[in-house]
Amino acid sequence: MNRLNHLPAVLILFTAVSASRAFGADSGDSPVNPWSVDLRARNYFSSHTSYEFGNPFPPYQEPLSRLEFPIDSWWAGVEVKRSFSRVSVGLEAMRNISRDVDGQFKDSDWDDEARPGVKTIYSESSLRMDPSYMFRGDVDLKISDWVGLPSGFDLRPVVGFRWQRFSFVSHDGLQVYPAPGDTTPPTPLPGDGIRFEQIYRQAFLGVRTAYEWENPRYVSRLGVRMQLDWAYVTGDNVDQHLLRAGERFTYDKTRGDSWHASLGLDVGLTRQLSANLDMDYMKLDTTGSHRLVNSAFGQDFSFTNGVNVWSEQVSLTMGLKYAF
Repeated sequence: MNRLNHLPAVLILFTAVSASRAFGADSGDSPVNPWSVDLRARNYFSSHTSYEFGNPFPPYQEPLSRLEFPIDSWWAGVEVKRSFSRVSVGLEAMRNISRDVDGQFKDSDWDDEARPGVKTIYSESSLRMDPSYMFRGDVDLKISDWVGLPSGFDLRPVVGFRWQRFSFVSHDGLQVYPAPGDTTPPTPLPGDGIRFEQIYRQAFLGVRTAYEWENPRYVSRLGVRMQLDWAYVTGDNVDQHLLRAGERFTYDKTRGDSWHASLGLDVGLTRQLSANLDMDYMKLDTTGSHRLVNSAFGQDFSFTNGVNVWSEQVSLTMGLKYAF
């Protein structure tokens, strides 16, 4: 892997150390429980990661092919956080715990050069998720007192880095031919069809805000949180069509941006133990180059026409946090 891929993580670590030195010792009272461990379960729904590309040859239709992978699944992981008087540093790691993905993988083609706007091939297949991972690291800085917000409100700019790797295998599908006038019968696609891996790297910048009620009834504490951030995104994916002749691989290298928003609720159960619930929405959109390789047929060429890789991710995360 290119060493530059590690640069955002290194910058986050450097920023965290520098910020803690600059603000940790002389910026107000230190937290009573500076460390916390948050055990999390996350469910993705109405979510996907997808890519498409155009025809590099006349009539240059866009798209020529589109592949849509649902990522509706369960994940589990942990967040560890260290809070200083003004700065906090967090690290999160997640892994999928469900193997079968809810929803169908969809593969569409528009390969009739005489009718470039007509979908000619369409298939749906079941999808399983091989071990997949997400990591996040971030640093924020408390500025609510600097800007004169009332007691109970918190405002923090935040910088961080997200890394996601999705690994899929489509299997046991059915292919149809929807073009008007096409009488080709449906084609079963037994067994494994496509092996696909998508990696997103996101260096993000945003703002966090929160409000905590004083002396809430029935619970030790009650608060709401919000975050909005923008990220610069780079992506890489690999697609191996297992049912094609030879060893057919495609590779996409893309870059673009993403927007992420979250809303959270914290409920204190005891002085050190709390439950939390978070709703997240993230949309990524990238463009770049598409490379096709099939050594058995001497194919190896790249192009950029109509290359688009994008993802929409909606999730609900439940957590149990212990502070010490």
